[in-house]
Amino acid sequence: MPNKRISAAAAADLIRDGDTVTTSGFVGIGVPEELLAALETRFAETATPRDLTLLFAAGQGDGKTRGLNRLGQEGLLSRVVGGHWGLIPKVAALATAGKIAAYNLPQGVISHLYRDIAAGRPGTLTRVGLGTFVDPRLQGGKINDATPEDIVSVMEIGGEEHLFYKAMPIQVALLRGTSADPDGNISMEREALVIDNLAQAMAAKNSGGVVIVQVEQMVARGGLNARDVVIPGALVDAVVVARPENHHQTFATPYSHAFSGQFRVEADAAPEMPLTVRKVIARRAAFELPINGVVNLGIGMPEGVAAVAGEERLLPHLTLTAEPGVIGGQPASGLDFGAAINTDAIVPQGAQFDFYDGGGLDIAVLGMAEVDRSGNVNVSRFGPKLAGAGGFINISQNARAVVFAGTFTSVGLDMAVSDAGLELRSEGRVAKFVDAVEQVTFSGPLAAAARKPVLYVTERAVFRLRGDGLELIEIAPGMDLERDILAHMAFHPHIAPDLAQMDGRIFHEAPMELRVDLLHLDLGDRMALSPDRKQLFLNFEKMRVRGAADVARVREGVEALCAPLGHRVDVIVNYDGARIDEDIQEAWVAMVHGLEDRYYGTVTRYSGSAFMRMKLGDAFAREVRPHVFETAAEARAFLSGANAAL
Repeated sequence: MPNKRISAAAAADLIRDGDTVTTSGFVGIGVPEELLAALETRFAETATPRDLTLLFAAGQGDGKTRGLNRLGQEGLLSRVVGGHWGLIPKVAALATAGKIAAYNLPQGVISHLYRDIAAGRPGTLTRVGLGTFVDPRLQGGKINDATPEDIVSVMEIGGEEHLFYKAMPIQVALLRGTSADPDGNISMEREALVIDNLAQAMAAKNSGGVVIVQVEQMVARGGLNARDVVIPGALVDAVVVARPENHHQTFATPYSHAFSGQFRVEADAAPEMPLTVRKVIARRAAFELPINGVVNLGIGMPEGVAAVAGEERLLPHLTLTAEPGVIGGQPASGLDFGAAINTDAIVPQGAQFDFYDGGGLDIAVLGMAEVDRSGNVNVSRFGPKLAGAGGFINISQNARAVVFAGTFTSVGLDMAVSDAGLELRSEGRVAKFVDAVEQVTFSGPLAAAARKPVLYVTERAVFRLRGDGLELIEIAPGMDLERDILAHMAFHPHIAPDLAQMDGRIFHEAPMELRVDLLHLDLGDRMALSPDRKQLFLNFEKMRVRGAADVARVREGVEALCAPLGHRVDVIVNYDGARIDEDIQEAWVAMVHGLEDRYYGTVTRYSGSAFMRMKLGDAFAREVRPHVFETAAEARAFLSGANAAL
C-alpha cells in the first residue's frame, strides 16, 4: 500500500472546478483548518478552483476569518447548502447579496443526508422542517432569489406529510482526525467530537469522490488499535499533517484532556450569576427542568439555565446534551461550544439527531428573537443578518416540551432587579413580540396541533402556547399589565383566567431551593394527620406534578399515613398554585380516585384560582359533585358541617 501522506498544497490541487465539497467541524471543533487555508491560498494565487458547491451541517467558524470564512470569496463558491451561518459572515454576505445560490437546511437533516448519500438513497425523508421556512410552501430553505433549484419537496406517506431533501453527489470531503497510519486509517483520540466524519467519508467515497483528512501526527503502519479507528483507510485517499496552529482542539482551546475525555475533572466552581434580567429569565426557565430528564440547552440566553441548575444543585439529576453528540457532563460555551467535560458518551452527530428527532429530549430550552401571535419563533433571519437554523428546527420540533427564553424587548433594555420584583429603567427599542415573524424557524400551529407544551419565558412575562395562539400566564412583580407588557406587543395575547405572579424567589439574591420543589424533598412536610387521626391535610401549594414518578410519590406518601389507621379519614387538600401537567392529569385523577375508594371519607379541596377550582371540579367529578372551595376556611367549614350532619 502506498503512503497516503501528502502536503496541504497537493491536497488543495485535488479539488477541481465545479466540485461539491463537504467539510467537517462544529464551531471550531474538528475543522480542517490546514486544508481550508491551503484551498484559500490556491484560489488567491491561481483563481482556481472555481464554482464549488459547499455542503456543511454545523457552523464552522469564529465569526471572523477562520473556518469556512476562508472560502467566502467571489468565484470560489457558486452554491452553498448549510445548517448554521452565523459563524461564517464572509460566506453569509455572498448569500444575502445574491452572489451565490444558497440554502439553509436543518443541521440534523444535513447530518442524516450524509448517510443517505453514502447509502445511495435519493435523499432524506423526514417530518423535520414542516411548517418552517424550509417547507417549500414557504421558502424551501432558499436564502435569496438567485437560488432557482428546489431541493426540498412535500411527500405524503401513510397519510402524513413529510419533507424530502434531495441528495447530491459529493466529490471532495475535507475532514479531520488525530492520528493516521500510512494506509490512511484515522483515529480521533484527541478530538472533542467525532461529528459526521465517517458518514461524510462514506458519502464522498460512494460518490466516486476523494477523501482528504487532516491529522496531528502519523504513526507506524498497523500502529492504531482497530477499535480506535473512526475512518478506515479504505475510505481515505490522502492524509495531511497539520501545523499545530491549524489544529487546535477548539477555536478557544489548543488542547484539553477534559474535552477529549481522557480524564474526568472537578467541574469549575463557576461564579454565581449576578441577579440581572438574564438570571431572572434563566431562573424561571429552570422551574421547567424535568428531574432525571434529558435536556438540550441552546447557546446564548439558555446557557444561564445550566448555571442556575448548578447553583440549585440540580445538575446531578439531569442529563445535559448538545447536538454534535455530547451526552451528559457539563457543556462548554463560546468558541468551545460543542465540547464538554465529564461526559457520559460522545456519539456521532447523526446518531444524536436520530435520538432528538425520535422524541428523546424531555425538554429543550432555546433562545428566541421574534415571536408572533401564532407562537411562531424566528431565530434564523433578520433582514440582511443571516444566522441560520442550525439544529434549532430538529430540536424544537421534536423535543417533548420546549421553553423559549429571551428578553421581552431588546436593544437598550435596562431593568433593575430587587426583592420587590422588576423596575424598568429604559425600555428596549426593538419589540420581539410581533404580528408576524420575518422567518418561521419554529411553527407554533404545528406544535399546538401536536399538543406540545411550549412556554415563552421573558423577564417580565411568561406565555404558553394554546391552539389559538399565545396566552399570558404569569407577570413579574413590579410590572403593569397594560403599560409594561401589552403596550409593547403587536398583538393582544389571551390572558389566562388565573393569571399569576411569577414566583417571588426568582427576584431574591438567595438560592431558590428549587431542588426541594422539583425533587419533592418536602413531600413529608406536605402531609399531616390531625391529632385525633381522623383528618388528613394535604398541602400541594405551588407543587408541580410532571410525571408518573411524582404521582407515585404522592400515592405512596398517603398510603404510608392511612394504611395503618384501619378507618377512613376526612381530607382537606390545598391546590393553591399547584400545576398538574396535562399529559399526567389522567394518571393523577386515577390515583386520587383509588385513594378515595380505599382511605378517604369526605374530601374537600380549595384553590384561590377560579380556573383551578373549575378544572379540579371537572377532573374529580364522579357520581356526586366534588367540593372545591376558594379558601381553607370554607373547606374546613364544609367538612365540619358534613361531619355534624352525620
